[in-house]
Amino acid sequence: MSTSVLAAVGSGGIVGFMLGLLGGGGSILATPLLLYVVGVAQPHVAIGTGALAVSVNAFVNFASHAFKGHVWWRCAAVFSALGVIGALAGSSLGKAMDGDRLIFLFGILMVIVGVLMLKPRKALTAECRPVDLRMCLSTAAVALAAGAASGFFGIGGGFLIVPGLMLATGMPMINAIGTSLLSVGAFGLATALNYASSGLVDWWLAAEFIGGGIVGGVLGMLLATRLSAYKNVLNRLFAALIFVVAAYILYRNLGAVVPG
Repeated sequence: MSTSVLAAVGSGGIVGFMLGLLGGGGSILATPLLLYVVGVAQPHVAIGTGALAVSVNAFVNFASHAFKGHVWWRCAAVFSALGVIGALAGSSLGKAMDGDRLIFLFGILMVIVGVLMLKPRKALTAECRPVDLRMCLSTAAVALAAGAASGFFGIGGGFLIVPGLMLATGMPMINAIGTSLLSVGAFGLATALNYASSGLVDWWLAAEFIGGGIVGGVLGMLLATRLSAYKNVLNRLFAALIFVVAAYILYRNLGAVVPG
């Protein structure tokens, strides 16, 4: 097995392991790993390939939640359909932007995600809302915005979709998580196909990355049950890792926004 294949499988394993261990957030590392560990030269190829990997991982997890009855199907379908429009628009805008500038903005996004992971997660009580025009409009707005952000950066966007669904519809968190995964998968697939139409997806690399992610995800889920009491500590450690990676990305790409 070549060094490049090992790097791809190992990087996918890291993302899958983090997702399995923490239940989210790990996909934010896909693009940096593809760029700086695997050695993908073009930022847009890293984003397009990473989006495909995120999509497959989301669909796998979605199947598990659907089997357990956690999915609000009608809401999931409508949210995904609207969000795909945003994802196509966002990914088209991302493709048109200079790659180094896009990665610099990605670094800023990582800082925001890190801050969100540091915040303690409060137990929210769901308050079911009536299906009226206001709820439909708010759900549509959240779907379009989340899809656009997902497409622009090539990320899953679960950190936006889950609270957005809860606020817009009043569904419980476990249902919001399960329902969101269809959207995460759909947004990632739409982004990947948009990038693929411009030749910006490395299919073999994506397969290697996904294969590693499946193995890593299983290991992460097995370990998660043993470390469930330390999840807040693990979230803080992962947030610290995100800050370190973000700092490196911002340093590497500072020249794209601040002429030397």
